[in-house]
Formats: sequence, C-alpha cells, structure tokens
Amino acid sequence: MKKIIPILVLSILFAVGCSEKKEKPEEKRDRSAMAQSVGRINELSVVVDNELWKGKVGETIRKYFAAEVAGLPQEEPLFSMRQMPPQAFFGISRKNRTFLKIEIENNNFKEFKNKYATPQAGIVISGKDANEIIKILEEKAEYIISKYKATETKEKQRRINKSLEKIPELEEKLGITMKIPSAYRLAKLEDNFFWIRKDITHGSMNLIAYELPINTIKKDSNIVGSIIKIRDSIGAIYIPTIEGGRFITEEAYAPYLFKSSIDNTFAYETKGTWEVKGKFMAGPFVNYAIEDKKNNRLLVLEGFVFAPSVNKRDNMFELEAIMKTMKFK
Repeated sequence: MKKIIPILVLSILFAVGCSEKKEKPEEKRDRSAMAQSVGRINELSVVVDNELWKGKVGETIRKYFAAEVAGLPQEEPLFSMRQMPPQAFFGISRKNRTFLKIEIENNNFKEFKNKYATPQAGIVISGKDANEIIKILEEKAEYIISKYKATETKEKQRRINKSLEKIPELEEKLGITMKIPSAYRLAKLEDNFFWIRKDITHGSMNLIAYELPINTIKKDSNIVGSIIKIRDSIGAIYIPTIEGGRFITEEAYAPYLFKSSIDNTFAYETKGTWEVKGKFMAGPFVNYAIEDKKNNRLLVLEGFVFAPSVNKRDNMFELEAIMKTMKFK
C-alpha cells in the first residue's frame, strides 16, 4: 500500500502537467480567433475624458494627429478622429484599428499590438496631470504617427492584394513588380514610360513609372529643384493636356522633400501640387526618386490625383500604399 500511494501521486502530477501543456495550444487558437479590426483607413479613436478633450490635452492631440497633410491643395487632417470618454470604450468601439487612450495616472507610455482586435495599433498615455500628458504627447507624437501610418498602410495593402491587375511589362521593361488593384488599367506604355490610371467619380487616380541615369539628380542644395525640373520635362512629353497647356509643378507653393525608402532602397520623396498651366486644372502628387545603384539608374514612381472639389487625402494614401509594394526583380 505504501508503494501504491507515491505512484498515485506521481500519476496525478503527470496528468496535471499534461493538462497544462494542452492548454497552451488552445490559448494560441484563441488569439488567432481574435476579432477583425474595423474602421475606415486613417480613422483614429481617441479615448479621453471629455473635459481633457476640451482643454489643452485635446488641443495638443489635434495639433499633431489632425495636422495638415503635406502636399494637398486643401487642408485635410492626418487622421479623422473620433473622440469618446473612457466609459464608452467597450464592445465594438474597441475594435477600431488604431486607438489613442489618455489616462490620469502615474506617468507612463504603453504600446499595444492587437490588444482587442487584429490588426490593431494602440497607444496608452498616462500622466499625473494634463501638463505631464502633454509633455509625453509632444515627445512621442512623431513616433506614434509613424506606427499608426505603418498599420494603415499594411491594412490598405492587404485590401489591395484581394484583386490585382497583372502588368507583366513592368517586370519586362523596368525590372520591377508592383501590386496594382484591378480597378486600374495601363493607359500608356511608351519609351519605357508607364502611365497607369483609375477612373473615379470626380476624376482619376494616376501612377507613372520610368527610369533615368542615376546622376540625373544632383546632390546639392537644390535637390528639390532638380526633381521638379525632371518631372516637369517628363510630364510635358508624356502626359497629354488640353491644347496649349503643360503638366507641370505648381509654381506658387514649394514642394515638400523627405528622405524615404522603398524595397529597402533609398529614395527622395517629394510631395506637392501639379497644375496644367493656364487651364485651371490642378491636384496633389507624390514622387519617389529611388536610387537603384545595382542597375546604375534612378527609378521614378509618381502618383497624382485629379478630382476637383473633393477631398483627396485617402486617394493619395492609396497611391502611396501601391507604390510602397514595389519590389526589384
């Protein structure tokens, strides 16, 4: 009998251990079954007490997250924000793809990935008072925006990937691939210049791609000037306009220049406004001049929109998301 008891104890411990091991795969299955996140692209849930939202904390949030998008002809915010008090943050409201939550507690900055849904990027900022919260917001705003934008770009690319247009000539002539939605069509292919476009209710969305010698852009104090000179000369040759007009960069506003990368390759990113001079036609553009040193060339990708009298933030975001799928072959 004394020998049987230790054996029974060992058997029970072994059974418990096995049951614990069996629970882990189930936990993984629960995480994989997490609800799909919801919300329009570039829509941000801001969870903050109403009084804080009306005061300086709210002003700071709007300053950064509703800042004007660079390069658009009219003012549009980085994010369309939907504010709610903490007690309203439950159920479906927790499923939004991006959220920013503000709490009055000890100073802290917490970042969450897929906390309530997937994909989801969440940030929680807490401070002892409004001044401490504002300080953290000011320090972290650029980082938070980059995280939200990366999440939104990835989601947009996931949606794009559902139905793609095949343009094999991109690989044959330029040595690249790009995930282009089936709503787009190849409008022009001439001298290795590609013009791909999509008709929309109030106009069109456009992509162009071409290559140039790698030393075309001089790395001096006037990089923007070099890029504008190139795009204006290319536009004048390949983009048809109303008789007497020319597709050029609008002269009244200086374009924005950023350093970027596509397919892990350095690129100059230029945002501004195009116009057909004298014809009252204009719209936003984003241009990527990518240094393809392996092939001793500049690969140029550009997206531009013609849509008079309507907002164009999300149109431009779609074009950027498409161009960021570019891969060298």
